[in-house]
Amino acid sequence: MGGALTAGVGLAGVTGCSGSAGTAADGGAVGEKDKGRITIWSWQGPAAELKALTPEFSRKFPGIEVTVEDIGNPAIWDKITTGLAGGGQGLADVLHIGVDYLPGYVEKFPGGLADLAPLGATAHKDAFAPGLWQTVSPDNKRVNALPWEANSAGFYYRADLFEKAGIDADALQTWDDTVEAGKQLKAKTGAFLLGIDKPASQADAANFFQMLLQLQGTFYFDLAGRITLDSPEAVKAMTLIKTLNDADLVSDLAGGWNALMSSLKQGTSAVLPWPTWFGGIIEEQVPDEGGKWKVRLPPAVRRGGSNAATVNSTHLAVAGSSKHQAAAWSFIEFALTRPASQVQIYRGKGIAPALMTAYEDAVFHEPSTFFSGQKKGEVFLAALKAPQPAFNYTADYARALKLVTDAQSKVLLKGADPARVLKDAADQLAQQTGRKVVR
Repeated sequence: MGGALTAGVGLAGVTGCSGSAGTAADGGAVGEKDKGRITIWSWQGPAAELKALTPEFSRKFPGIEVTVEDIGNPAIWDKITTGLAGGGQGLADVLHIGVDYLPGYVEKFPGGLADLAPLGATAHKDAFAPGLWQTVSPDNKRVNALPWEANSAGFYYRADLFEKAGIDADALQTWDDTVEAGKQLKAKTGAFLLGIDKPASQADAANFFQMLLQLQGTFYFDLAGRITLDSPEAVKAMTLIKTLNDADLVSDLAGGWNALMSSLKQGTSAVLPWPTWFGGIIEEQVPDEGGKWKVRLPPAVRRGGSNAATVNSTHLAVAGSSKHQAAAWSFIEFALTRPASQVQIYRGKGIAPALMTAYEDAVFHEPSTFFSGQKKGEVFLAALKAPQPAFNYTADYARALKLVTDAQSKVLLKGADPARVLKDAADQLAQQTGRKVVR
């Protein structure tokens, strides 16, 4: 499911080729809204949940035949890229797309994704969590996709270890407070505070750094697409990571996901600063540790700052080449704007909806036995309700991410100066992309 952000490296070197893909979108709605055969591409858990929705959808739209295909993640990104580069040939009608890929597809393949505005998408403009509409409709006119999943930054922690160390986790207001608590925790329990893939063996090794940026309302680019890799906020975030590492509070998760799962099972780190969806992973991997875990929103980076950030999201789009765009839109609207659909998906796979009215359901307000009786859904709902800016991933996110993970590895493995490595990374990104650096 949409979780760890995986860079669209395959997209970085591909040139745009709209081909026939723009024809359908430019001509407005294609096909009939209640007839046609549509195919949907997704991956693993989300694909299973979309498939589970189809019987009810078919009762409402008996004239639409739906096929859901689990393409796999990350395989889906190359498959969509190939299809878009080929003018839309072979693409499914409905495409499940991560926030880190959407801008690249839109910029590199004009018309490759249908404009959902003529199909009626703008009627749902205010239905989603703050900041998400601008992600799918940057110019507030064309709508490239509809938000599905909204993952807020989280702070999952071993409550038993914090208690053993005599630390009140809820009292940690900033990450500076958390560094000091981490030292006490390590001394009393032997556990690291958190883990990072130090050599950046996987593309998503900068998740923690990225979260620290987004908690400060900034990102790798500003909304105009200018580079902000070495902003004061970025330097503050990387300096914090260096401080944690210098204090020996960071375990090495070299090897990516498998190393993370191994660390979780062994209890190597007391904190897992991962988004909403990761709670289900913890329950699945260490079921015997129910009652030892709690969750809260992460501490702010600066005192008085925000502890809410939507760190990743996924969306459903319609291929510009689809001959059944109206029917495809009928499915998207059924799945993403209907609270009952989103509640069913959440119950099935714990996928947190971007649709705010879904949160009126009791399932988001039930105590979690595993998480010490906490109402986990309410913790993340508070973050989704908070005012948040939109983040601009641009078509060059993959390049930026590679440079950031390289910079982070220099800091973690060689003790490099955060400000210097980030300045070098920003300059390199400017050279690679022609984008201006904001300083």
